[in-house]
Amino acid sequence: MISEKKTAIHSVKVLIVDDESDILDLLEYNFEQEGYNVLRAMNGEEALQVAAQERPDLIVLDIMMPKMDGVSACLALKSMPGLEDVCVVFLTARSEEYSEVAGFEAGADDYIFKPIKPRVLKSRIKAILRRHQQRAIVQDSNLIRIHDLEIVRDEYVVRKEKDTIPLPRKEFELFSFLASRPGKVYSREDLLVRIWENVHVTDRTVDVHVRKLREKIGARYILTVKGVGYKFLPQGSL
Repeated sequence: MISEKKTAIHSVKVLIVDDESDILDLLEYNFEQEGYNVLRAMNGEEALQVAAQERPDLIVLDIMMPKMDGVSACLALKSMPGLEDVCVVFLTARSEEYSEVAGFEAGADDYIFKPIKPRVLKSRIKAILRRHQQRAIVQDSNLIRIHDLEIVRDEYVVRKEKDTIPLPRKEFELFSFLASRPGKVYSREDLLVRIWENVHVTDRTVDVHVRKLREKIGARYILTVKGVGYKFLPQGSL
């Protein structure tokens, strides 16, 4: 059964998807405490229907569900017009690395493991939504500005605290691409397709370019996600 609480009026819509009603109740209570507009679904197929109608800003998606598992649902969601950039957080009791890798490769922004810790859950969701909002606020067709960094696409330069850092074309394209989607994890294979179009290069090519970018711009902006790939951190890693 699909339901929506009418008491929480907020610009941020959160769709929670789990086949256990007690988990849904716990998530709904905590998200409504933050003022989010909460939507519910109990399996992947139902989640697709709700998402198509309501266009949520963020989806918390259980992995092990009947009818359609979370990974399959995430892939389907990301292919729907208007939902390509929706934030997806997987909720799971599974801790195997291959399961986490599959989730990130499907397009997830983060993983939260059961049993749920409400304070940690709310903090992680807030951080993801902040990163998502930063993507749209500070970039246009030619300029990306994030904190102390300015990326000017038509000049192929990066400026850091007003110092210009010229970069070779592929280094710039890689950095510009990652910076345009802060917090989003990309596998080496995905970056090869998007930046090099898979033309006579290997995974090692990505690693070398990331190493050079870290030397020139600073190591804290591009984080290695073990077993998956890389992501850009707008405030640098701590």
